[in-house]
Amino acid sequence: MSVPDPSPELLQRAAGVRTAAMALGRCSDEQRRQAVLAMADALERHAAQIVAANQEDLQAAAADGLAVALVARLKLDASKLAAAITGVRQVADLPDPLGVRQLHRELDQGLVLERFSVPLGVLGVIFEARPDAVMQIASLAIRSGNGAILKGGREASRSCVAILAALQQGLAASAVSPDALALLTSREESLALLKLDGLVDLIIPRGSNALVRFIQDNTRIPVLGHADGVCHLYVDRDVNLEQALRIALDAKTQYPAACNAIETLLLHQDAAAAFLTLALPAFERAGVTLRGDAASQALGVLEAADDEDWRTEFSDLLLSVRVVPDLQEALEHIRRYGSRHTDAICTTNDSTAETFLRSVDSAGVYRNCSTRFADGFRYGFGAEVGISTQTLPPRGPVGLEGLVTYRYQLCGDGHIAADYASGLRSFTHRDLPL
Repeated sequence: MSVPDPSPELLQRAAGVRTAAMALGRCSDEQRRQAVLAMADALERHAAQIVAANQEDLQAAAADGLAVALVARLKLDASKLAAAITGVRQVADLPDPLGVRQLHRELDQGLVLERFSVPLGVLGVIFEARPDAVMQIASLAIRSGNGAILKGGREASRSCVAILAALQQGLAASAVSPDALALLTSREESLALLKLDGLVDLIIPRGSNALVRFIQDNTRIPVLGHADGVCHLYVDRDVNLEQALRIALDAKTQYPAACNAIETLLLHQDAAAAFLTLALPAFERAGVTLRGDAASQALGVLEAADDEDWRTEFSDLLLSVRVVPDLQEALEHIRRYGSRHTDAICTTNDSTAETFLRSVDSAGVYRNCSTRFADGFRYGFGAEVGISTQTLPPRGPVGLEGLVTYRYQLCGDGHIAADYASGLRSFTHRDLPL
């Protein structure tokens, strides 16, 4: 699939977002905070229209035979919308991420270096079947002084249009221009967005492995995101079985379509039989289909797992099960098949837990709790623009702190580099209070 050049209309719209973003970056903390609150108020006023638009999207999705996992992500009922609006208000109350002085250093008398946090500029966000992502990303973008160009999936088109109309109405009543947010509606525009380097500073994809891989391979703009959510839960031999079962059930069934739901359950061989005695009927009641290796099948797992199952993000009520001889084999399995998203251990052994937490190279590594906590809202970020599994920061759920960069400011009084090269002057390099 080729990526088309941006049309003149798209270039004009993107330039408008960039102009609005520059003005937004100069707004005060209070102006940006009030703008986000105005967005939340507008969402509440338009709640009925947004839910109705989502119902139309759901009906169309059912007629098109959309996958169950995507339908679950697409659904935006009144309670889910209310929770999203609460998240928007929480973003407004977060500390200002801009203008934070990170470095304050005297290079020489009268020559002072400072480093301040500043907005990235314009975010380009492409997502599938997640209309609530429009609210999350828009609120985080405005709070952090960034413009945003948003492109939702075709299946969520009505919901996205209704949500953005409410958000822009809210901004119109604030000091922030509604032009700081734009919504793309066609596939051609979403592809051409990838060629807007110079106007867009960061691409954030939220969707399938195929979507993320395609974007990473077809743009010169930096990309933040993750392609897979293959999360693991390892049940150690030293474990509270009842607690481990509650965690496993939550991590798989609380929202199986989420990227932080577990896809593989690893069981220490000394705990496998006792755990599965409790777990098999519990998973059956929850509607979970288990696919296991030979050892877990011998203990009651009905279906066989193959090598592809270990590397698959099911996003459904399917769970792979493997029995391992020890912690090291569990770590090796996660290293080989994991996506560096979120992995957890259930254990009562502090030494084993410490080894696991220090050895698993994932964005989130948990002990005795569900992987479903890997979420910006649950971390107290108010919302998230996505989850990053890359090694360089930002990593994990990305909130406000991931949407700022920094700028060095140096103020002198006629200082020139030649005086230091000749030895006429020398640096003091004295750190000053932040």
